[in-house]
Amino acid sequence: MTSSTTDFLTTARRVIATEAEALSLLGDSLGEAFGEAVEMILRARGRVIVSGMGKSGHIGRKITATLASTGTPAQFVHPAEASHGDLGMVTRDDVALVLSNSGETPELADIIAHTRRFDIPLIGVAGRAQSTLLRQSDVALLLPPAPEACGNGIVPTSSTTMTLALGDALAIALMEHRQFTPEHFRVFHPGGKLGARLAKVSDLMHRNLPLVDAGTPMGEALITMSRLGFGVLGVSGQDGRLEGVITDGDLRRHLDGLLGLCVDDVMTRNPRTIAPDALAERAVAEMNARKITSLFVVDPEGSGAAAGLIHIHDCLRAGVV
Repeated sequence: MTSSTTDFLTTARRVIATEAEALSLLGDSLGEAFGEAVEMILRARGRVIVSGMGKSGHIGRKITATLASTGTPAQFVHPAEASHGDLGMVTRDDVALVLSNSGETPELADIIAHTRRFDIPLIGVAGRAQSTLLRQSDVALLLPPAPEACGNGIVPTSSTTMTLALGDALAIALMEHRQFTPEHFRVFHPGGKLGARLAKVSDLMHRNLPLVDAGTPMGEALITMSRLGFGVLGVSGQDGRLEGVITDGDLRRHLDGLLGLCVDDVMTRNPRTIAPDALAERAVAEMNARKITSLFVVDPEGSGAAAGLIHIHDCLRAGVV
């Protein structure tokens, strides 16, 4: 390792340690104001309007995205654009969450004045208790004094990290209060890896099923099994319930005289199934654990009839594994 690399690592570790200490200070400093901010947002009939300038604006956009994706409607309004017409986006039903480390950012003046004029609840986040922003706010969230990680105190580092973490804390507190589930989360994340991980079995299952009735001769059953190409066959009883399955392994175990048998003689009874509203990840885990490649889908609250079939290849194509 060269001396330059060693210096770089020393700097990196110092920055991370400084910001970690700032986060620890932030956690210790939280009090009743944080709970008041959460309750204020919960009471709002509209959205959380997030605003900030410069680095605070970048952090504000991320907070907005986190709120919106976890069940709290939110919109970022740039303070400069607010002064040129975008204040019309901020209504009496909304709550404003305004970010500024100094609390004196001049571009925020109009949006602060707008909230005061129309009695719009204002949550301020800043690092100075007597700043204009916090004095005007209905709820003031004060960032604790923590050194910036740049060493000379001029580059927003610890302050922006604390603001981001505070926004995450608000979002998760709201999310947990609303009992926001992975299924709700998937509604806002249908694409990408998150969407794949949260896909339900019903999203991926096949509905054209290889099914035969109990008592069907194996010669006829083999035709149905081969036609759809899943390598598995379901057997339904007189009441429509899935009574058993036949796999390639079952066929190999009954090769001697197979065509003289019926499906009841060959099938595996009480097969493993999965519910349509289960996560596809659970189906993959089940298939891996049992070293099988497909599962019939049966609604446990329904008639017990097969409603679908999910195959490991469907999960792979969807990016579930």
